[in-house]
Amino acid sequence: MDFEKVCQFLFEAQARGAETVLVTVGAVEGSSMRNPGTIMGVAEDGSYAGSLSGGCIESAVVAEALDVLRSGAPRVVRFGAGSPYLDIKLPCGGGIDLIFHPLGAGGFAAACLGSIRARTPLSIVTGTEGVAHVDEWLPPQFDPATGSCTFGHWPAPLLQIVGHGAGVEALASLARTYGCAARILTPDERIIETLNAQGLAAHFLRRTSQTELLESDPWTATIFLFHDHDWEIDLMEQALQQPHFYIGAMGGRKAHAFRSEALMARGVSAEAIATIRAPIGLFHSSRDPHTLALSTLGEVIRTYEATDFGAALG
Repeated sequence: MDFEKVCQFLFEAQARGAETVLVTVGAVEGSSMRNPGTIMGVAEDGSYAGSLSGGCIESAVVAEALDVLRSGAPRVVRFGAGSPYLDIKLPCGGGIDLIFHPLGAGGFAAACLGSIRARTPLSIVTGTEGVAHVDEWLPPQFDPATGSCTFGHWPAPLLQIVGHGAGVEALASLARTYGCAARILTPDERIIETLNAQGLAAHFLRRTSQTELLESDPWTATIFLFHDHDWEIDLMEQALQQPHFYIGAMGGRKAHAFRSEALMARGVSAEAIATIRAPIGLFHSSRDPHTLALSTLGEVIRTYEATDFGAALG
């Protein structure tokens, strides 16, 4: 979830007149901490945002980026196995190809932030013309000979948390700590006041029929945390009709049997009901709110990482 932080760092550095370098993982060989397409930003004063390893090459990456600024020309550098830098090793034994591109004074970082905040896919394209932002997801490509690459980025997961109780607060706070956006709908005014004071978007759910409050896109996980499952049915029926990559609900098997029967009575298909994760989370019988939040967020992120959004969106 470093992508937005790196883009924000580059934008702020350029705004104060600093020269910057975009570092992109082009390819990895063997085990690696980061995937191709991961980015890091470096400013002329040696400050940086993002990481490309477990901390073993970041200092060398910054030094290389500063040398790129001095030369003014992009380059591809291999670290780890097969690298000319024999004294810089990756503990995992693998190798990583990094593309260094000076950004100049263009609007690349601002354009990326615009896509991120609009929750639309984007791609980073590098080549002889420099670095460009493209307003769509493109499949990955990398040419180590020229340093040209294309890497698409999907919007980050958004957790839409619908419910009441301490689990709502715990999950919203944990999601923000991890780097996910969170949107909360709850009939509990105390929770709204608490979360709004923390800068989280919490909205008052007055009635079970307020389905118009649900907002979703293909990168949204809608999570129901109601102890009173009568609150769920209208809202869950609507959520199942909206784009999403995950829907989960708190409660045991009896609770899920109740909601399944209620949804079927509304005409919701068995196939749609089968997509609901219930009991929710990676590990069940979690009665502590913080454990439930951790279990749920783990399942959401695992599902997000496993989803082929290109295929899902056609």
